[in-house]
Amino acid sequence: AKKVDYLGIEVDDLLIDLAASMADVIGLQAGFVQGDAVRPQMLKESDVVISDLPVGYYPDDAIASRYQVASSQEHTYAHHLLMEQGFKYLKSNGYAIFLAPSDLLTSPQSDSLKGWLKDEVSLAAIIALPEDIFSTASQAKSIFVLQKKRDKEIEPFVYPLTSLQDPSVLLTFKENFQNWSKGTEI
Repeated sequence: AKKVDYLGIEVDDLLIDLAASMADVIGLQAGFVQGDAVRPQMLKESDVVISDLPVGYYPDDAIASRYQVASSQEHTYAHHLLMEQGFKYLKSNGYAIFLAPSDLLTSPQSDSLKGWLKDEVSLAAIIALPEDIFSTASQAKSIFVLQKKRDKEIEPFVYPLTSLQDPSVLLTFKENFQNWSKGTEI
């Protein structure tokens, strides 16, 4: 069995306590660090980076300016910075799974993000979550599965998941995902 190391980085001490409590309840050995994940970290490379990206502006323009996704007009979106930062710690064949705004590729500042994505990322999948699970449609999120740039691109899996309650919708999603994954190297 492969040994798995779990590490969580979070700026909010209450969320660290919650995550540590949840890990303890399920018997998971995990480490947690309180800190600003946008700032440089001393971490080993990972096979997988997973994040529910916080949405909003990052206030430290000096730190943000070190990133390819940085905005020169205003504070940079924190979720863009965290995506780029996460990739710095991925192994060459590693995956990043991000819960991010559904309008990620069309929102303000998306041009710099798309430039970075084009240079550094292979898109594996986008799964749009049902809008009805969010307070408003503008808060809708999708799951973005990204991989470090590959020599040979794969056809991405793009799927609008319309319900998390309807078993037939979930079964269709599962079948579509399994069919897609059979034809890829994921």
